[in-house]
Amino acid sequence: MYKKILISTILLLTSSVFLFAQKGKLIQKYLEKTLSSQAAPNTGPVPDYSNLYFWAASPMKHSTADSIPSFLKDEKRDQRADVFFIHPTSFIGTDDENDMLQSGTNWKEILDKLKVLSWNADLNDEAINKRSDDRSILYQASVFNGSCRVFSPRYRQANIKAFFVRNTPEAEKAFDLAYSDIKKAFEYYLQHENNGRPIIIASHSQGSLHAIRLLQEFFDGTPLQQKLVCAYVVGYQIPTNAFKHIPVGNTPDATGCFVGWRSFQKNELPGQIKNEVGNSVCVNPLTWTTSTHVAPETLNDGALYSFNRMIPHAVSAGIEPKSKILWVTLPPQIANKMKKMKNLHVYDYNLFWLNIRENVKQRIDAYLKK
Repeated sequence: MYKKILISTILLLTSSVFLFAQKGKLIQKYLEKTLSSQAAPNTGPVPDYSNLYFWAASPMKHSTADSIPSFLKDEKRDQRADVFFIHPTSFIGTDDENDMLQSGTNWKEILDKLKVLSWNADLNDEAINKRSDDRSILYQASVFNGSCRVFSPRYRQANIKAFFVRNTPEAEKAFDLAYSDIKKAFEYYLQHENNGRPIIIASHSQGSLHAIRLLQEFFDGTPLQQKLVCAYVVGYQIPTNAFKHIPVGNTPDATGCFVGWRSFQKNELPGQIKNEVGNSVCVNPLTWTTSTHVAPETLNDGALYSFNRMIPHAVSAGIEPKSKILWVTLPPQIANKMKKMKNLHVYDYNLFWLNIRENVKQRIDAYLKK
């Protein structure tokens, strides 16, 4: 019985650990029991956002978000707006999250590691903090530093296992705790740092789950929406009815809007994506529209291969019409490990890095002209 349940679980999980869809009460109960029975209690401090320690990035401290790739050393930069960046999951219990996105993953081994971990990260865990700083803050948050002051809070993020049992009480409690920190950080930012400046909300993966909630609570139909340049909600499903008043950005210079995408290799359509039955919004970061026409690689200004190496015209991309995910065609020179990955989740920003950077400036220009 254990083997049958585990095999069924693996078939569901290998397509995408980030958007795991529950199928069957038996599997859900098995996973819930497996991941909760030996979970360590949460530890660590409650964040105090007047203390710079609890910010992964802030204009008041040096961080990897300040990094500039060598090929942009002569770029003219300004800080006419602020970005509040919510980083993705770095509390994953394995050395390389790519391991979870490839076929042949040993899920029994992964689950054995995850089940003993706490549901939320300890903010004193320097290994987790360093993972955030060296990956998402460096490769994702830095894309905004050409035009923005970058604010990114450390928060008691939910462990990745919470996505495996997304709708269980344990997972919801973990996500609620994580969001409570983000909300607290954003309120501190508004009170002490904003001073009427234009705002960009940006995020990836778990960060985008929380960004949707933050936008709903603070911006959607409120006076603060007037300060919103754009929300880059990347790497997570954005339901078509997520917002009542914030429109999708369907032109490169639209403001007061949101954009987002989820990257997969062309022709990859995981089962849990099919189960969404198209209830998702996707904007192509090569055209900044919702058109389903494939955008050629000539529109790709540059993909970040390593932090100081850019590949121009690296990928073409088109929105799959039914599922609203972004299908990407990789260039021949990409490493074999990446070619084998059907789910390009961890590269959602890297693949379109220079397009994003230039679009941020374009939208801020359009916002300030208004």
